[in-house]
Amino acid sequence: MPEAVGLPGAIPLVESEVAERAAGLLPDKNAAIVTYCSNPACPNSEAVARKLTGQGYTNVRKYREGIQDWVEAGLPIESGVPSGH
Repeated sequence: MPEAVGLPGAIPLVESEVAERAAGLLPDKNAAIVTYCSNPACPNSEAVARKLTGQGYTNVRKYREGIQDWVEAGLPIESGVPSGH
């Protein structure tokens, strides 16, 4: 399994896994959830957010600028996390 880089505390979830894994990973449909991707050109955060909203999650936001913006701001990341693919 490839390793991914993520924001601290992030839960890896891709669009194709939302239907199967979201309820187990994110049981509180009213919790604040932020989706993000590698950079603004990546469509995955939008796709995951749309699927979560479609499943009844009420507080979903997108961090459009993603990991690229986070790193450029000098904020910490986690690496060595299984990507889930």
